[in-house]
Amino acid sequence: MSVGFIGAGQLAHALKMGVNLTTSNKETVSKSDVLFLAVKPHIIPFVLDEIGPDIEDRHLIVSCAAGVTISSIEKKLLQYRTNPKVMRCMTNTPVVVREGATVYATGTHAEVEDGKLLEQLMASVGFCTEVEEDLIDAVTGLSGSGPAYGAAKMLLDSEQHPGQLKDNVCSPGGATIHALHVMESGGFRSLLINAVEASCIRTRELQYLADQERISPAAIKKTTLDQVLQQPGVTVSGVANGNGRSGLSLFNNRGPGVKKKN
Repeated sequence: MSVGFIGAGQLAHALKMGVNLTTSNKETVSKSDVLFLAVKPHIIPFVLDEIGPDIEDRHLIVSCAAGVTISSIEKKLLQYRTNPKVMRCMTNTPVVVREGATVYATGTHAEVEDGKLLEQLMASVGFCTEVEEDLIDAVTGLSGSGPAYGAAKMLLDSEQHPGQLKDNVCSPGGATIHALHVMESGGFRSLLINAVEASCIRTRELQYLADQERISPAAIKKTTLDQVLQQPGVTVSGVANGNGRSGLSLFNNRGPGVKKKN
């Protein structure tokens, strides 16, 4: 059995292991039994038009293109061959260190054995399981567009800067770059930095007050809470914690503007 890839992006690069290179898609088809389509979604129709006449009964077509349905690929290939075996999968870049997460769905004409074969192939680079096709888009946003699982191992094994790993998973015009744009527009990075900085500064302040006044940090925190409750616009709501005991929930009804202390 031979495996072929049409496409040479980050995904294909992460999956390939000692492959022979060619610039001919038709040659790839002729020498492959399992054919991965690792091109951008808008390129898929052109690739199918090119390789459609060369698809045989032995071929298992596996699409890695986000948003391209199995039915659309089958419809295209039915112009050239009856009962094309098509599958759709979504994986992520941690496959490069064998910590990837892959899900797949089977087409109308693909058999159980075809799914088992794909699982065996993808299990060599991480976790793989079958799902309903309508769940793959959700996986694209959660796993394919945010490969948190395996990220630490990628940092250790790839010896690349975290920024480079981020760029690797961001295809131009793809789902991930749009998700990152929303996060950056909302100030997600600065919010994380400010939160850590604020926590660090406040911890040092509490310790300083404890040293100066020779009282416990717990007492300082209670004093600070009392001061907060006295501020205008702050209300208190009773809540229950996991042990069934009552607790406090603070609500600040003032405007969103917060001035940074120099």
